[in-house]
Amino acid sequence: MNNIISPSSSSRKAAARLRTAGILALLLGMGAAAVVCWRGTPPLDLSDDVATARTSKKQARAIEVNVGKMGLFMDGLMEDFQDPGTQAVAIGVVSFFVAGGCFYFSRLLARDGQSNGPTH
Repeated sequence: MNNIISPSSSSRKAAARLRTAGILALLLGMGAAAVVCWRGTPPLDLSDDVATARTSKKQARAIEVNVGKMGLFMDGLMEDFQDPGTQAVAIGVVSFFVAGGCFYFSRLLARDGQSNGPTH
């Protein structure tokens, strides 16, 4: 009877694995963000280019008519994502939310393991 795994011990093990996964996600995400920011090439300076939606009202209007406001928003977003700093921030935010999810679910599992523990 001693070699049967109780639900509380398996919940504790799963919670510990989730906490470890959360710490790894946070550390790897922050490391990847630092590498992208440090090693990333800066975007080309297109401030004098008339073919971009940010510098040409005609181009912006054409995108808005053909694709809509969302297309104009996506065009600006894609231009912003050419910057390594923006990429690094996005990686950091995603890793933060993944780690937060891991910590949240590990806490739920730990609480579930305590409430379903054996009663002697």
